[in-house]
Amino acid sequence: MINKVPQAAVPRLSLYYRALLESRGKDYVSSDELSKLTNFTAAQVRRDLTYFGQFGTPGKGYEIEGLKKAILGILGTDKNWDVALVGAGNLGTALLSYKGFKQQGFKILSAFDNDLRKIGKTLEGITVQDISELEKTVSEQGIQIAIVATSTEGAQEVIDTLIRAGVKAILNFTPIRAQTPEEAIVLNIDLSIELERLAYFLTKAKA
Repeated sequence: MINKVPQAAVPRLSLYYRALLESRGKDYVSSDELSKLTNFTAAQVRRDLTYFGQFGTPGKGYEIEGLKKAILGILGTDKNWDVALVGAGNLGTALLSYKGFKQQGFKILSAFDNDLRKIGKTLEGITVQDISELEKTVSEQGIQIAIVATSTEGAQEVIDTLIRAGVKAILNFTPIRAQTPEEAIVLNIDLSIELERLAYFLTKAKA
């Protein structure tokens, strides 16, 4: 069943969970109510949830606390995850400062950079380590998730090192599309491409 789940359904689960958090003082919520809170159709809500199991009671809707717990289990955020951050520049520093990660069960445990001006500095309670310590530290800490926020140059080497250290999943903010083993999970986020998308839609809207 899980192998047949469309990738787009997974981030929608996160949005449904956030909508459930807003449904305070209620025991049940309907697909129509979730639709209004998330701007997806009620049919889409029902379809997404059926990918992962049978939820809901006819005539009553979804039991909120039960569905919240189920979604956390599906997403794997019913437990805490340690994260390594590589790149302590402007973007990396902003990511370290973001409180939402910890609220969702993600803790940036260690940070690395190759800039002597950044190495040894303490950011948000984390001392930035020399990137030469990356493989050893990540391996010893048993970290499985990493964020790469370095410059393009050297990004492939950083990702190779992370995988050797045992990292299974990488959030890549660099423009490169790294070569990785098939079993590695890499999500690429190129902020320039996202801005280009916005520019495209603005241009089309004015046409």
